[in-house]
Amino acid sequence: MCTSRRQTGFSLIETVLFMVVVGVALAAVVNAFNMANQAGVDPVLRRQSLAIAQALLEEVLFKDFANPAGGYAGPYNAATRALFDDVGDYDELALAGISDLSGAAVAGLESYSAHISVTAAAIGNVPATAGRRITVTVTDPAGQSISLDGYRADY
Repeated sequence: MCTSRRQTGFSLIETVLFMVVVGVALAAVVNAFNMANQAGVDPVLRRQSLAIAQALLEEVLFKDFANPAGGYAGPYNAATRALFDDVGDYDELALAGISDLSGAAVAGLESYSAHISVTAAAIGNVPATAGRRITVTVTDPAGQSISLDGYRADY
């Protein structure tokens, strides 16, 4: 009587092929985790920069269009920001570290910087003499910048 034996286990070719497939899949998964890890901090910095830019833009837009009678006449810098009374006062304002209107540094935002630019701009039918474009640029600790633009008309 002849009994045949069935082979069990894996051949060398099957084992090598399995290792290659698992290696490629593992490399793809590790790469995806690595990309997610690198981008994980960026949204936090970007959101914080956006919040700072929005707050500064809102501060500028709430000021008068032109210098009121007897209004503040300078100097215009971060230390005198609480005295600003019109949109033009903010032109070329640079903040190294974010502070509130009283000049007190906001905790955790020391490594952010901001720059505000105010230029004459025509807005639809409003001539450039009666319109202003306000650009707020915030730079985060990683060196990435975000800019927001707002417009103010003399109405």
